[in-house]
Formats: sequence, structure tokens, C-alpha cells
Amino acid sequence: MSTEKFSPRYRDLDAWNPDEILGALLDSQFCAVAAVNAAINPLERAAVAIAQRLRQGGRIVYVGAGTSGRIAVQDGAELPPTFDWPRDRVVFIVAGGLDALVQSVEGAEDNREAAISAIDAEAIGPNDSVIGLAASGATPFTVAAIQASRQRGALTVGIANNEASPLLHAADYPVLLDTGPEVLAGSTRLKAGTAQKIALNLISTVVMIQLGRVYDGLMVDMVAANEKLRRRAERMLHRLTDAPMDRIEDALEAANGKVKLARLLLEDLGVSEARALLDHHDGHLRPALAALAARRKSA
Repeated sequence: MSTEKFSPRYRDLDAWNPDEILGALLDSQFCAVAAVNAAINPLERAAVAIAQRLRQGGRIVYVGAGTSGRIAVQDGAELPPTFDWPRDRVVFIVAGGLDALVQSVEGAEDNREAAISAIDAEAIGPNDSVIGLAASGATPFTVAAIQASRQRGALTVGIANNEASPLLHAADYPVLLDTGPEVLAGSTRLKAGTAQKIALNLISTVVMIQLGRVYDGLMVDMVAANEKLRRRAERMLHRLTDAPMDRIEDALEAANGKVKLARLLLEDLGVSEARALLDHHDGHLRPALAALAARRKSA
């Protein structure tokens, strides 16, 4: 496995000056970006396929062990606050359970039976999209989870940092992030982990954009759960409408902090009418506004 290889370039690393070590580590991070860039086409295919399943009411499921499991959970945990994605439609399956996010659970990544049991317990099915991450591409827990998910009809994505690995063979949508040897041989929390995080950022953000949870480059489905986010919501609406702040505050209040709904209320729609218009366009604000403009033009 290339991620386990020793690179002669970093021989005597421990004898280098700190600035030289930092330079080497930083250079390796640029390699992570390059590896993701080389995988743009498979990442696009995976994102489009996931969005199609989620439109059918499915869940997005993250699977991993160790560092990969922690990176997976980090991405998925951000979906509800950033995009108001329903919490019951994000599933985490981590080797050793969620306790393994903060402490090592020895042997958990080798437990294929635990992975299969977790897939069964979550009743993974045809509408679900399961993303498995493993730098080695050979972690038994993750490979078994992807295999079991595929057998149950779920869409499966495998993200690995070694070519021709079992995880890539097991998944419907394989994504190779060929990051090569690490500065610290085998320490895949470094550039392999960075590449995985970037890849998940790209996939989940593209998926949420396709599902109408972004408008005009803004997080219009963001949950305004605190004062900072409420101010952000107000700034969004001011940028989108240039309405007076008192009207924006009133619209947000009537919309229970939901930016898309408040945007339509600022078009002098009632709450029920605005909600119905959004529902008719599957939550997409752009076509809802276009339909409203066309309706008013023809009136």
C-alpha cells in the first residue's frame, strides 16, 4: 500500500530544523489537493447519484474506522446546522461505536460482523446512500459495511487512498485519492486524511446545492439557532432584497428563522402561500421566485 511506504525523501526527518519539517508537511498537503483534483469526475458521479437517492427520501450514511471514521462524522455532523438537513436522515456507523471518536477501540476495525450487524440494525435500504472511507481501502469493518449495504440495494461510495483496494472494488462509485507515502510513513491522518476531508466537503456540498439548500451562494437553509446566525440570516436577506431591517426582522420572525420562507414573505406573500410555493418547487428558492415573477407579470 502506497500510504504505508517509507519515502527516502524524509530520511532523518527528526534531525531537520522545525521550519524544514513544517515545509515538508505543508508540501504534502498540496499533494492532497492534487489527489482530489484528479478524482473530480468520480466525485461528481457520486454526488449526482447520492442526490437522486436523497430526493426519494433516503438517508446519507457515513462509515469508517479510526481517523477515517472521525473525518466522516465531522462532515455529516455539519449537515443539519449548515443546511437544515434532517438529523434522522444522517447515519453514522463507526468501528467501535461513537466512543471510538475520542479514544481508540482496539480490534474494532477488523470486526466484519459488527459492521454487518450495524447495517442491519439501521435497516439500510434502496433509498439510502452509504459512503465508506478507509485510507488503506482494506479496513475489514468498512469493506464489510459497504458490501452489506450494496446487497441491501443501497447506493455505495468507497473513498480510499490506495488503488485496486477492496473498498474500491466493493462500491458502486469508487473514488481513489492517490496521495502516496506520508511524511510520517503510515500516518494517514496527514495528507490522506486531508484528501478525504476535502472529498467529503465537495460531495456533501454539491449534494445539498442540488437539493435546493443553497441559493445565490448563500446558506439559505441554515438554522438560525443563535444570535450570530440570526444576524447572518438578516444579512442574507438584506443582500437578497435590500429591504429595510425592520421588515427583514419581521419576516424572519414570521418564518421562524427560515431564510427561504422569509425571502418569500418579503414578496408580500402569506406564510401558507409562501410555504406552498416552496413545496411545489421541492424547496428550491430560485424556481419559486421565478414562478412568482412570471405569475405577477401575466396578471
